[in-house]
Amino acid sequence: MYLFKHSLFSLLLACSFSAVSSNGTEGEEIEISNEPILIQKEQNWGIAAVVRSSTIPYSAADSLVSSFIPMMFYEGERFYIKGLEGGVTLRDYSDWQMNAILRLRFFDLPQSIQNQVKGDVGDGGIQLRRHLDDTWDLDTEFMLDPSYRWHANTRISSEMESGDWWFNPSLELRWKSAEFNSYYYALSEFSNEEIGAGVDVKLGAMTRYHVASNLYLLGGAYVTRLDGNAFASESIDNQWQGEFYVGFGLFKNKDKLYRTDLSNKPYVRVAHGWATPSNIGDIISGNTEKDEFNNQLSSVFYGHPLTDELFGVPVDIYLTPGLVWHWSSEVQASSPEYVMAIKAYANISWPTKWRFGVAEGLSYINNITYIEQTEMDEKGYRPSELLNYLDFSVDVNLGDLFNYKEWNGVWLGYSIHHRSAIFEKASQYGRIKGGSNYNTVYLQFDF
Repeated sequence: MYLFKHSLFSLLLACSFSAVSSNGTEGEEIEISNEPILIQKEQNWGIAAVVRSSTIPYSAADSLVSSFIPMMFYEGERFYIKGLEGGVTLRDYSDWQMNAILRLRFFDLPQSIQNQVKGDVGDGGIQLRRHLDDTWDLDTEFMLDPSYRWHANTRISSEMESGDWWFNPSLELRWKSAEFNSYYYALSEFSNEEIGAGVDVKLGAMTRYHVASNLYLLGGAYVTRLDGNAFASESIDNQWQGEFYVGFGLFKNKDKLYRTDLSNKPYVRVAHGWATPSNIGDIISGNTEKDEFNNQLSSVFYGHPLTDELFGVPVDIYLTPGLVWHWSSEVQASSPEYVMAIKAYANISWPTKWRFGVAEGLSYINNITYIEQTEMDEKGYRPSELLNYLDFSVDVNLGDLFNYKEWNGVWLGYSIHHRSAIFEKASQYGRIKGGSNYNTVYLQFDF
């Protein structure tokens, strides 16, 4: 279980570093005065805030459960992120693709017990995709949960556009093993009831509406019919389950062609930070409390340019995967942390070149850190390895500051490295409140 949970996540993150930094279609080299210059192209990207509501099929007083879900979107040649799913293309033929995928699956128990059960799961597996025509795809998937309970999916789906509307209808059959069915539908861990395998049917669609410029509205609805064995379980009292999505997002403006001459360049950021029990408000106001055990981290982030404008205003936006190392101390063991985020920079040129930055994304840590565990213990929560990630930064350009041309691509900065769970509003983060903060300093190198 340990190997599956952590190796697949780190594999996808490592592949994303490689895919977004080395893919030949992301930029092209031209030669001026015998010196190659990389010209960056605008990417297909997005970031969204969505509320998901689902009916509860289990025997419970509550009939509905909701969760707030931040989403990222990116589509490259090999690596992609589509809201609840990320993947890497392993093989690509004319009409076939083989992808390694990681997908969030919701476990729709009543909100009051979601932290105790810690149900939402990241399933990993292999997907074979057949392109039937320009809009329709047929997917066959074999998926494992972190405890190797398997299910297999067959799905036919389409992506259609009409004016300002985008539609993604799908029909899916899901084959569930007896162990999978027993654990997630008979709740065998608590009831000791075992049931047989079964096949679910799911039908629905996601949609997106272009309001103006980079602003879009998102929505979706699905209905699932549980198999007979699941419905016959003592834990289930409804064979039908509905789920609904509503939200908004920022995406590439569909009314504009992809630009081929972005002004922002790829970067590498190297940072070191110190833990603090203070919250973000205290840190920003200057009332930072020092961690008594001096827990520290080091990190390296890669920045892949997505666009250099938002709503027609110059804003540099990047996809930024990161690897973080939490150092051992007398109260914690060392541990890696994996981050995937989208970051925006607002550039200011007075009295020298400097920037404000903010990032939103996902953070997964192998072992909960001391600073995070103590807060969870104080509040009575079961901690979550997967949390929302935020990064707030300010930096200054050293070349402009010292009037030294060779340093024009070097930035010295300060940032807050933040993990949190969105105030109990997100089931995928374990319905907890709180997290951890680190004050960090960094050097960032454009290239």
